[in-house]
Amino acid sequence: MFTGIIQIVGKIKSIKAGVFCFEAQGSFFNEVKIGDSISVNGVCLTAIEIGDDYFKADISQETFRYTIFNHLGINNSVNLEKALRLNQGIDGHLVSGHVDGIAKVVDRFIEGESTRFKISTPKNLIKYISKKGSICINGVSLTVNNINDCVFDINIVPYTLKATTLGGLKINNEVNLEVDIIVRYLEQLLHH
Repeated sequence: MFTGIIQIVGKIKSIKAGVFCFEAQGSFFNEVKIGDSISVNGVCLTAIEIGDDYFKADISQETFRYTIFNHLGINNSVNLEKALRLNQGIDGHLVSGHVDGIAKVVDRFIEGESTRFKISTPKNLIKYISKKGSICINGVSLTVNNINDCVFDINIVPYTLKATTLGGLKINNEVNLEVDIIVRYLEQLLHH
């Protein structure tokens, strides 16, 4: 589990036969062990090799199908977050790292001191998104401001734009989308 509060922005160092190597500056990987989970752009990945400034992870075909990893290359920036520890507070919301699908930025504009994004989501996912509810985009915990058909709005403050990869998003960019985990489980419970 994760919180959607990004701890550092890293980069893709190499890609070889489905194994991605991610690097980050400083001491981010100091307490990470082989087998630990790390969220990369909202995708829960398992560390198979760790160095002082990098970790490697296998990317499955399922992950390629449902995330933007097909569009990422060497030197692309990524949001990184280590798994939630039981002695740690939750500042964002509970995030599983199991991406539900790919959404697309359809508009971006300044609104006061923040930046408003309009995100188009696949029709099958919009029912899980609610106004003032939580959403996770590229691993970042955010609040939904408004919904219109299959497009929802988020407002991002300057700090989050600088501390994550969201500041670099442009119109037509695709993003990883994870809906609120509680809504997903509620649907399953009500279905049965």
